[in-house]
Amino acid sequence: MGNSALKAHLETAQKTGVFQLTGKGLTEFPEDLQKLSSNLRTIDLSNNKIELLPPLIGKFSFLKSLALNNNKLTALPEELCKLKKLETLHLNGNHLRQLPAAFGQLSALKTLSLSGNQLRTVPTQLSGLRHLDVVDLSKNQIQNVPDTVGELQAIELNLNQNQISQISVQISHCPRLKVLRLEENCLELSMLPQSILSDSQISLLAVEGNLFEIKKLRELEGYDKYMERFTATKKKFA
Repeated sequence: MGNSALKAHLETAQKTGVFQLTGKGLTEFPEDLQKLSSNLRTIDLSNNKIELLPPLIGKFSFLKSLALNNNKLTALPEELCKLKKLETLHLNGNHLRQLPAAFGQLSALKTLSLSGNQLRTVPTQLSGLRHLDVVDLSKNQIQNVPDTVGELQAIELNLNQNQISQISVQISHCPRLKVLRLEENCLELSMLPQSILSDSQISLLAVEGNLFEIKKLRELEGYDKYMERFTATKKKFA
């Protein structure tokens, strides 16, 4: 991609606050973007071959949305955590194994997509994020869900297609969690905390494709309480 094309994109972005350059085979984050660090609200560099997000990402202090789906990122810089206005972060289809230590400082974050990475656990940093609505951690290598999940503020947590065999009972204490997706994991029925059914806010529990038959779930204590929440929610949206 030539400099003139990039220049045209930069000029448009200066007017609109949106820089979108997807599927162009970019191998690095365009450094020229930092000239617009106070203009940009949205950056979308999905479907490229970017291996590294440079520390200068921390300068985009007005950024609300950042998408880098389907790149080759193996790590994220700590500087990313300076983006106090960032509400949406899409990093599906990369090679991420963990999140920066300071990730909990992304205080405005509402939507986080990390599907198709190499995470092995639910990152503890997520528990500090007060405005999280949706967290997508599907298609990773997560094997267990730790106690810190109890502080997660998300409304929807997607853990489909992992290798989860253990879940902390603390998950039933999530104050806002309504939708929990656990399809295609390695869960035995005995490893599913019954308090999810009897004593949580969860009104949609998706557990197809685990090591038990769904009809066995219906025999568990608390299932009727879960169904009450499920039905009430359905009526609300009907």
